[in-house]
Amino acid sequence: MRFPAPVPVKWIASFINAKLVGNKNGEVTGINEIHNVQAGDIVFVDHPKYYNKCINSVASFIIINKNTEVPDEKALLVTEEPFEAYLKLVQHFRPFVPSLKMISDTATIGEGTVILPNVFAGNNVCIGKNCIIHPNVTIYNDCVIGNNVVIHSGTIIGSDAFYFNTKKNRKVWFKKMESCGRAVINDDVEIGAGCTIDRGVSADTKIGAGTKLDNMIHIGHDVVVGKNCLLAAQVGIAGTTVIGNGVTIWGRAGISKTLTIGD
Repeated sequence: MRFPAPVPVKWIASFINAKLVGNKNGEVTGINEIHNVQAGDIVFVDHPKYYNKCINSVASFIIINKNTEVPDEKALLVTEEPFEAYLKLVQHFRPFVPSLKMISDTATIGEGTVILPNVFAGNNVCIGKNCIIHPNVTIYNDCVIGNNVVIHSGTIIGSDAFYFNTKKNRKVWFKKMESCGRAVINDDVEIGAGCTIDRGVSADTKIGAGTKLDNMIHIGHDVVVGKNCLLAAQVGIAGTTVIGNGVTIWGRAGISKTLTIGD
């Protein structure tokens, strides 16, 4: 997720009550998970298994629960609960703002697009030209639909990721990773009835141009499906997997997380 404007790391350290070590004059441009990180981003890590991966990544700022050596030009924000700090930042920069109308006043809909009864389009949704959105489709806040897209009844675009921080030393073992990413459906896509496409945790879930989805398909968070793919009924794709261009996946195939198929 990109911030609206760069934020001084000193302010973030104060906001999350963390000790700032290293580059104290930097500016944070976004928050991301390690597999999507860019220079200027802040990430969090709370498990020794991933300390080195985060510190040696391109992330400029790391929320961490350990005092350790800081690489040049980077900063550590040391706090006992990095996950809670991450949640606080997401809730501040991307708070949930409900829309009380079926089509939000902040949604934009392109010329020639047909919206049928009982469609919900949340805040800041963008729908392109010449689309057909069939009855009872739900499009969550901030999602993007391209041109010439058809979405059939009962499909949900942009629901939260099924992604939890797990610690068995607390009363609630599984605490939800707040989703601040989007779902982006590119041009000339058709999505069947009863599908669910989750938004990214901190980046985008993407369906490439020309791809066609059958009914009852689930696409997990941060999945990237390439151009001109064909997915048959009841396919399920777990988080962060990448499907290349021109891939066909037949019915009821289950695809695990973090894989790359095709290209």
